[in-house]
Amino acid sequence: MWWKSRRRAGLWAVAGAAVLVVGTGASAGAGGRIAPEADVAHHGHVTVLDGRLEVSLHSRSHGPASLDGATVRLRFSEPLAGAQKLPGRCLWGSDRVVMCGVGELRAGGAARQVRLDLRTVGAPAEVVMEIDTMWNGGASDRNPSNNEHRVLAPATGDPYAF
Repeated sequence: MWWKSRRRAGLWAVAGAAVLVVGTGASAGAGGRIAPEADVAHHGHVTVLDGRLEVSLHSRSHGPASLDGATVRLRFSEPLAGAQKLPGRCLWGSDRVVMCGVGELRAGGAARQVRLDLRTVGAPAEVVMEIDTMWNGGASDRNPSNNEHRVLAPATGDPYAF
């Protein structure tokens, strides 16, 4: 059973490496570099009425590092109507997912805004939207609570903040 002991030793080596990375509070990126730390935050509001879905999203880096760019993912509980045009920095992930590049985020700088005007299939009574950072250039973010949101938006025409 030599393979079991080699496998167990390999698992211990991987666990030890993970403890080293977590213990230092940094993560190694490509080429063994230490990843910068940047607290990415997404805030805004979503409005739903008669199958129309409007999203206003503001993204920023609270630092300490600036980011060359970041990508936010928006997931919707209801399918979105086909053949809709998205802003230039956005693309479809599926009929319920839109991903948008927010551009450069300077530490402590002004927020970058993305606006979406979408239509759902039919006219749902409510839509749940989930927001998260899909890509941030490999930076570590010790405070994901301000960039991961789940918001319930009843179809009242009122803006629901996140």
